[in-house]
Amino acid sequence: MALVRIERSSRLPVGEAWRRLTDWGRHAQRVPFTGITVTTPPPTGVGTLFVARTGLGRVYFDDPMEVVHWQPPAADRAGHCRLEKQGSAVAGWAEIEARPQGAGSSVVWCEEIWLRKLPRAVDPLTFLGARLLFGRVVTGLLNG
Repeated sequence: MALVRIERSSRLPVGEAWRRLTDWGRHAQRVPFTGITVTTPPPTGVGTLFVARTGLGRVYFDDPMEVVHWQPPAADRAGHCRLEKQGSAVAGWAEIEARPQGAGSSVVWCEEIWLRKLPRAVDPLTFLGARLLFGRVVTGLLNG
């Protein structure tokens, strides 16, 4: 199991930072070899389902996720979202928090992830890969 925590400050107002971080389709622009399909109608909220498919050609794995907590930010409180992974290959959860910070925002992305079919001995490698990937995703979503 790898527990990754990514923190970023942004000049974006909290509402815009939240919108970018929770636009699930945009995540695919930042994750190599991955496409994302949202399988429930908008808007995003508790019960929203989406699948990240990562791979090349016929070799791929699906990472289905469900939004289990959804609280968009307001002027006086942070936004918080929790996703739970439901696939046979990847397990865990992710939480996204965006809070006002001056004219901009502060973002925290926490993710606990493990690969179901691999021994726990690979957890340190999973952690390193996840930290690099999720850091890149958060930075890219906020900057792009």
